[in-house]
Amino acid sequence: MSERKGWGSTVLGWFIVHDDSGTAVEEAADAAAPAFVEPAAVGATPTFFQKDPPAAIGGQVDFDAVFEAAGIEADERQRVGKAIDLLQSLPAETPVGVRKQIVEASLRAFGVPIDKIIEAGVGEVQALEGYIRAGAADTQRLLQESAQRIQQYEDQIKQIRTVMDQRVQEQHAVVKGCNDKKLTVQQILEFFGQDAVARVVRESPKLHDPSGTPSTT
Repeated sequence: MSERKGWGSTVLGWFIVHDDSGTAVEEAADAAAPAFVEPAAVGATPTFFQKDPPAAIGGQVDFDAVFEAAGIEADERQRVGKAIDLLQSLPAETPVGVRKQIVEASLRAFGVPIDKIIEAGVGEVQALEGYIRAGAADTQRLLQESAQRIQQYEDQIKQIRTVMDQRVQEQHAVVKGCNDKKLTVQQILEFFGQDAVARVVRESPKLHDPSGTPSTT
């Protein structure tokens, strides 16, 4: 256990530490990479890709395409896949040492170079680590850009609300000013009398009969 953990700690970021039973420790995934990585930090890490890897649409990763982008050939991936299938085909209760002997003997019998499998396997894990970090950097940039856009929209909304509030206050002032002026003018109309005013309104081509029209208060 201590030997395996020491080995894993020397390649932190692409090697997943195993427990005594040979199963992956979940916390190793968290240790491998943070949820979000600053772009500057990602830029300081090695570049494992020879070309841009495909986007993970809906969170689904095209692993073959990712490995291909990292320069891992199809035959290399097949070797790793065969070794994995062989290992997983063995009973879980088989001791680790026995499983190792069986797998290595089987691979040698088929002429599969173990060093090449290790090389390709490490390459795949490195490619996946690079893919995680690249995705985290892209996500971080998207979050920052989105946050800036949201702030801009919020500032615009705030400005719009300010204009709306100012316009409402202005309208209140207009209504009050106009009603006050109407009351002032109404004094002279009341002086001449309601009947006289009604007659002039009916006979004037310039005025309209306000009967039935609610007055603004």
